[in-house]
Amino acid sequence: MTTTFTDETRERARDIIARYPADRSRSALLPLLHLVQAEEGYVSPAGVAFCAEVLGLNKAQVGAVATFYTMYKRKPTGDFLVSVCTNTMCNVLGGQEVYDTLAEHLGVGHDETTTDGTITLEHAECLAACDYGPVMTVNYDFFDGVDASTAVGVVDELRSGGRPMPTRGARLCTLKEMAVQLAGFADERDGAVADGGPGEPTLRGLRLAQQHGVSVPGFDPNTPIRSKAEADKAAAEAKAKAEAAKPAPVEASAAPVKGGDGASAPTGAAGVAEPALPADASGSTTRDVKAPDDKSPQVRTAETRQPDAGTAVPDAPGTRVPTDRTGTAPEAGDARAAEAAGVAANPPAGDGKPAGDEAGAQERNLTEAKAGTDADGAGPADANETGAQK
Repeated sequence: MTTTFTDETRERARDIIARYPADRSRSALLPLLHLVQAEEGYVSPAGVAFCAEVLGLNKAQVGAVATFYTMYKRKPTGDFLVSVCTNTMCNVLGGQEVYDTLAEHLGVGHDETTTDGTITLEHAECLAACDYGPVMTVNYDFFDGVDASTAVGVVDELRSGGRPMPTRGARLCTLKEMAVQLAGFADERDGAVADGGPGEPTLRGLRLAQQHGVSVPGFDPNTPIRSKAEADKAAAEAKAKAEAAKPAPVEASAAPVKGGDGASAPTGAAGVAEPALPADASGSTTRDVKAPDDKSPQVRTAETRQPDAGTAVPDAPGTRVPTDRTGTAPEAGDARAAEAAGVAANPPAGDGKPAGDEAGAQERNLTEAKAGTDADGAGPADANETGAQK
């Protein structure tokens, strides 16, 4: 197992960390894990320690991430990771047959590597290419519409030193070379960049829309795409138009504004009359009052269930002053008193035992149970029944 990483890897690690703000350096963990996998072929304990060292994390934090994502391998992996989709669509089209044939042909199972260290086989839940199914990938490059025979031909060519051309994308590279790219470094090989056209199943919906004239209302496919400067200008104009459309503020008046009943309407801090509030479904016109933020959730819950008669607003939406059977509202402070009594009767649990699990209470229960048994002359079972009856 490699315990010391090369100077090139350490230099690349510094380049990766420099991509992120100084106080967000731990965001570099994902590409760093790909980087150590590019050197060792998997994320070893030494790789976990390396990432923890350069990021100032502990190994448990790094290991939690490395074990979460399946792209990070935790044991030595072959040069070529062959993944066969066995999810619903590909399975219906023969994906499971492809996987079973490869497993028998290579003599390995899921997440196992051939004896020559060339191929690691795995079944994948989904490779996001249902319209090309059944599919398999080699180091995440696609081979579309495969069957058992073509899949065997691909792995045999890989084991013989060849590099079969994927259906889409550039020519194959090893898993270590792919890990370098996943860490964020360009592939400098000739022919490393290639494009692949969309498959006919992908275009089927577009073909049907064109055939039947289906389109979004008002859609013009010839509409040019605006530049960023044009988009920013249009956004500024829209904002200015919205600001101009806002109603002008009401001027302050020396005389109080009269309400509909002849009484003075409420005014704000600057003497500006506040607009009348529309009545809700219950006919209430009381303004909603936000609960104070300094109250604990427990206190707010208690006050919602049992608001004080002296402070609750009977007409506030969602608030009702409770009354007893005689129709009398509770005295002010009842809710706070009940809350205080509840807190006092339920002390928080300590580190040792749960709340209420005290030695004195246990001894008292045992003494009472023993006394009941001695007095009645009954056994434990009878004592339980007697206690239940009591």
